[in-house]
Amino acid sequence: MTTEDSASGRTGNTRNRGSARGRRPSNPAPGNERLSAVAENYLLALFILREEGIRASLGNLADYVRTRVPEGEGLGTSLPTVTGMVRRMEREDLVKTSSDKEVQLTDRGLVLAEDMVRRHRLAERLVVDLLGASLADAHMEAHRLEHAISPSLLLKIIERLGNPKTCPFGRPIPGSGYQPDVVTAVPLESAAPGDRFVIDRIPEEDHDLLTFLVDSGVLPGAEGHVVDAARYRGVMNIEVGPNQPITLGYEVASRVWVRPIDGPR
Repeated sequence: MTTEDSASGRTGNTRNRGSARGRRPSNPAPGNERLSAVAENYLLALFILREEGIRASLGNLADYVRTRVPEGEGLGTSLPTVTGMVRRMEREDLVKTSSDKEVQLTDRGLVLAEDMVRRHRLAERLVVDLLGASLADAHMEAHRLEHAISPSLLLKIIERLGNPKTCPFGRPIPGSGYQPDVVTAVPLESAAPGDRFVIDRIPEEDHDLLTFLVDSGVLPGAEGHVVDAARYRGVMNIEVGPNQPITLGYEVASRVWVRPIDGPR
């Protein structure tokens, strides 16, 4: 059986034996429901697309699972595979497709997606804060752990970590009670030369990009300012802390969220 078959939900001998790619270890979600690891990853993807304000078309969803989910998760990434998985999730009342072809979480799907995101972001905190993993590797390590965290273990992790409000990359943890400041936070791409800012959150799914941002000190809570910005050239230069100027493309700058700081440097 191919990876594409596993992600689309086609049956086969490997899947019937409980393949790790098609079925995660026993771990009841809210209401004692059990979902495949593939379905959980799709819920995670849909939640983040919604969180980032990106329309969840089939094309955008396929692009997300192709570029932002580790290959080891075993998700098929072709458009027919993604379409097949969405149809399966519709039958399970996890998603619905609007008249303009946008994939939306149902009420049930949203509850399970929030649970999935909560486990993922707490797993990131766990591997960084308690286990000392590199911040650049936290997202990938969390993908390996998230499917196996039981509700009882999740409560122990929350207690041990002191009920953190955000993941290491600045994103809110569902269920923590934290409400992000959506009024003042803006994409870095909207800043002008001389503008000062404090970094609110950074993208985590692209490992190479995340490594670059971590190495450059572009981290939540760090203060910086825009040295120059040239949209016609597609790049902007910033300084964060004592580092040398960092050059970012506008596509990356659109995914780094900051809160403006008033006053001179």
